Amino acid sequence: MPPSKKRKLASEAEKIPETQSEQNAAAPEDTPSTAGLEAATEEPRSGGGESILVDKANERREKFKALQARARHAGERNLKEQAAEAQRQSIDPNLLASLGRKQAIASHKLLKADTAADGEDFERKRAWDWTVEESEKWDKRMSKKEKHREDVAFQDYRQDARKIYKRQLRDLQPDMEGYEREKAAAVQKAAMSGGLEIVETEDGELAAVDKNGTFYSTADSTDFVENKPQKTAVDRLVSDIKKAEEVRLKKRRDRGKGEDEGDITYINDKNKQFNQKLARFYNKYTAEIRDSFERGTMI
Repeated sequence: MPPSKKRKLASEAEKIPETQSEQNAAAPEDTPSTAGLEAATEEPRSGGGESILVDKANERREKFKALQARARHAGERNLKEQAAEAQRQSIDPNLLASLGRKQAIASHKLLKADTAADGEDFERKRAWDWTVEESEKWDKRMSKKEKHREDVAFQDYRQDARKIYKRQLRDLQPDMEGYEREKAAAVQKAAMSGGLEIVETEDGELAAVDKNGTFYSTADSTDFVENKPQKTAVDRLVSDIKKAEEVRLKKRRDRGKGEDEGDITYINDKNKQFNQKLARFYNKYTAEIRDSFERGTMI
């Protein structure tokens, strides 16, 4: 190989390492720039996450404060209710009712005295606060109450039975829903059998026409014997009978004719009182004699 050719190859070989060294020197300069870009892009991301966390923490703090205020308010309200309940329990309701009644009577008397001092009619002035219908209804109620108060004493058994019957009617609570249901079933059954015809009037209402006169009950009807009452109705009847029996026994005990009284040693109430007075003073002395009589009668 000629010498000139060798020199050219050697100069090219020297140039190649220089270029590689320049590239290696330039590479560290480029690396910090890329790292700075990545850091710059990551900084906004980390800032947004921290703001979200702060918002959540503030929201939780507000909820906790609201729960604390709610619990404090509930505790205060419970204390107030407890104090009011204790005060209500410490006051006798009968005493409050008595005080209210006395206050109403006192105000009534004061108004009556003031009206009489002014020379006015008290009943007429008091009636100004009521309508005519209300006044008539009140007068009817008071007259009925007065009549009932006078009718408390025993007159005869018919009057007593009438009072019991009226009281039972007053306490009666009929089952209207069951009645309407049974009535509709009976009408439907009679219409299907042909004994009852459903017609429409001019007003548009439905009316039942009894063809052969067997649907509606008469004095000679015996269909009621086939009726089977419900268990609740039977229980109500039994409870009413038991209650009437308890009332009868209570009245009998009040009259001094109880079953646990023992031997009857009197002929009337006056004689009964006299025997009770003797027993109160002398029973402790005559107990042995009475026991001897009882043993003798047993033998």
